[in-house]
Amino acid sequence: MGMPKYDRLLYILNLLRSRRNLNAAALAEECGVTERSIYRDILALSQANIPIYYDRGYKLASDCFLPPLNFGQDEYQFLKMALESSPLRMTGKYGELADRVMAKVEAGLSDSVKTEKKLHPPATHVSWMSTVDLNRAARFFADLERAIQEYRAIEVKYNAIETGMSTRVLEPYFVVFRARAFYFVAYCRMRQDFRTFRIDRMESLRVLAEGFKPRTGVSPESYFAGSWEVYSGETVKVVAHFSGAAARVVSSSSHHPDETITPLDGDTIRYEVTVRGIEEIQRWILGFGPQAEVMEPESLRKDMMRIGRQLMEVYQTDGG
Repeated sequence: MGMPKYDRLLYILNLLRSRRNLNAAALAEECGVTERSIYRDILALSQANIPIYYDRGYKLASDCFLPPLNFGQDEYQFLKMALESSPLRMTGKYGELADRVMAKVEAGLSDSVKTEKKLHPPATHVSWMSTVDLNRAARFFADLERAIQEYRAIEVKYNAIETGMSTRVLEPYFVVFRARAFYFVAYCRMRQDFRTFRIDRMESLRVLAEGFKPRTGVSPESYFAGSWEVYSGETVKVVAHFSGAAARVVSSSSHHPDETITPLDGDTIRYEVTVRGIEEIQRWILGFGPQAEVMEPESLRKDMMRIGRQLMEVYQTDGG
């Protein structure tokens, strides 16, 4: 679905003010409508006494009716970088909004900032990794957001990693981008508890007519407090020793708000953290191979030993 006509007219004005030689085909592609719609829009703008003429593309005869924005060069570069690097651009809805906001910003820049941005290209760029299925995330994001805002229950067909496909009725609370993907937190009526769902693992989503009364005290801050990344569980204290390069890697940055790092003899450190849920931190420790040893809890230590034996069986088997 394209943007509403009023928003599209403003968007066309900003495009004409910020870019040159835009014909009907280019404007139609930018706005997601047909060329016939663009011709009607140009006519509507002309009837509103906005001076538009054609010379190797549509142009504004005057831009005095759109005053320049009072952005400095640093402010402009910051806003541009924030809009271009936001993971929300993957959602379809916010990708279009970001483009429209940026067109308005570009159109309203003062002459001094326009000149300065040509002379000083941006020095900082933000790049992030994502494992999201973009088409699926864009397909469900708007309906999911509407259900959250209106406190409406949803019926989803969800493909869970461990249990496979199931149909559930959920009461959604918020969407969050964590660990390179979009997730949403909802109360699952089947499990009678809150669960975390990845948006692009849904096969279908239907917003139901029935509403729900939201439970108090459920927020992204409270829900993920203590989690390693995305998932949560029972609170457990984990102690591990890291040596060599692993010790230097772990010591060089922060991994969890509740961690403690203590130097031991040689090039070894003691890492302690209290975390909710153990699966994600287990995968993190496994990534360091023999340079990491779990000391506590005993259940995790035994699980790592079991994984080690399984790996030995795999690699002792002749290939081919």
